[in-house]
Amino acid sequence: MQDAEMFWSASHDELKQGYIEEENQFICLLCGNTVQKGIVYPIDGTLYEAERYMRIHIENAHQSVFEYLIDLDKKLTGLTDHQNRLLRLFYQGKNDAEVQEEMGIGSSSTIRNHRFVLKEKERQAKLFLAMMELLKDKDKHAPAFVPLHQKARMVDDRYNVTQDEKEVILKKFFPQGSQAALSTFPPKEKQRFIVLQEISNRFKNDQKYSEKEINQILEAAYHDYVLLRRYLIEYGFLDRKPDGSQYWLKK
Repeated sequence: MQDAEMFWSASHDELKQGYIEEENQFICLLCGNTVQKGIVYPIDGTLYEAERYMRIHIENAHQSVFEYLIDLDKKLTGLTDHQNRLLRLFYQGKNDAEVQEEMGIGSSSTIRNHRFVLKEKERQAKLFLAMMELLKDKDKHAPAFVPLHQKARMVDDRYNVTQDEKEVILKKFFPQGSQAALSTFPPKEKQRFIVLQEISNRFKNDQKYSEKEINQILEAAYHDYVLLRRYLIEYGFLDRKPDGSQYWLKK
């Protein structure tokens, strides 16, 4: 997916701000929403230039970049559930005593120790990132992997697919082109990931679909649209309301 590739290739600073700047537009890394330069955007009677409007969009649509990132699968963030909760409380501005009381663990000194462990993780991440950047210039044999969508679930070996493998899979299961119907539903997890990723491109960002609309789109891809719908949700491509009245592309 283009949005996923853009997300994972963004710089550290771009990821922190949640959007990238191109020649004529700003693009939200969290959902793909675009804002054109040279246009003023009204909100409640106030006019905002494009970049400021993009920051407002992130606040309104995603709360904050931090909130979006902390909600990603723990295999993407590398955080344990315990560390995730600590970071959320720290982000809320709580002091060590308040965090200790809310989590009901140890003492204030225990929380300070957790802070130290998190800082150590930060230092390790910086060094690892630097080494991986340096490695790019030397490792001529590294394959190009298919980028994960940010809301991927159950992140495991099924996502270990190269771009070359992706092309083979698409030709096999979409012999008449990726906008045509599936020849059959893939039996293997890696194949399903690629096929479902391709089908998810048939949905538009920031659009809500009724179950009937979802079924019509999926039926054009495969006769068993209920199966497709279930797997698209399972793999984190689609989300829905609990009653199934609305569906949307998950970002």
